[in-house]
Amino acid sequence: MNDEIRKTNTGSGGEGIVERELKPISGMGMLFLLILGVLASIALVAAGFAVFEGGLTIIAVIVGIVLFVVFLVLMAGLKIVRPNEALVLTLFGKYHGTIKKEGFFYVNPFTTAFNPAAKSWADEIAEELDKSKKKDKTGKHTSTGKGVSLKTMTLNNAQQKVNDVNGNPIIIGAVVIWKVVNPTKAVFNVENYEEYLSIQSDSIIRNTARAYPYDDFESDDVELTLRGSSLEIADKMKKDLQDKVENAGLEIMEVRITHLAYAEEIAAAMLRRQQATATIAAKEKIVEGAVGMVKMALEQLEEDQLVILDDERKAAMVSNLLVVLCGDKDPQPIVNSGSIY
Repeated sequence: MNDEIRKTNTGSGGEGIVERELKPISGMGMLFLLILGVLASIALVAAGFAVFEGGLTIIAVIVGIVLFVVFLVLMAGLKIVRPNEALVLTLFGKYHGTIKKEGFFYVNPFTTAFNPAAKSWADEIAEELDKSKKKDKTGKHTSTGKGVSLKTMTLNNAQQKVNDVNGNPIIIGAVVIWKVVNPTKAVFNVENYEEYLSIQSDSIIRNTARAYPYDDFESDDVELTLRGSSLEIADKMKKDLQDKVENAGLEIMEVRITHLAYAEEIAAAMLRRQQATATIAAKEKIVEGAVGMVKMALEQLEEDQLVILDDERKAAMVSNLLVVLCGDKDPQPIVNSGSIY
């Protein structure tokens, strides 16, 4: 039984593997024929006992049993492909082809679906027994069948503690939205594409965190910081991660930083530093505005010639205005009933 095959080059990083998309025949017709064959073999065995005699009985029974086994073996070629799923098939250890179209098909019965990321039945039983003891909070997807899922999936590994470019310990976490776009490369180019993505994601997050400061307190010369430029840095992480997993047939759709904070041992000190920096910046703005207002007041008085002040009186007036404008408390007015000189 010949399958219609369409070849597609996997591109750079394909390691010489060429994806062959199979176009197998419908499984419904073959299922009907195989059921008829099984029933006919059973009928032949029954007829051997009921109708034939002597040597013919033995021959009919043997032929019926052989046909029954053959038809059961042929039934192994029936394959079900779910929506957003692909089957990567191997034949005696060699790549045979990939089925990407959903439906019920019939292929070579000696082919087997291959997915290194799929859990074995023993792993599934062990996980079921362990569910009552602990829960997986990483958001890591794990394949449960031989089909390679083409759905959009989420990777949310544990938060990591690293040092930023200034040596400050920080806690950072990110979520990765991804999907398989080339199941053949995903299956054959890496040992386990899900673990490969997880390891590369952690590596990219660590390296990115080490390349930028958490925040910049000293000057405005730093273009990007983890705290102030999270979107730009997340886009860079997406590009770097895509370059790493390109050979595994994966597409990184989005990377977003979900958690960013100083490590516990320096969090309190850094919070006080942030508050002090904010207070100094606010005071600078207040003083700058107060000096402008004092300057404007003196210039207006001289221009209108309402009051003629010598340098000493000007200094006293500037001092009083700055105290009023820059003070943290509300000023208390004092009425001067005498002369200012």
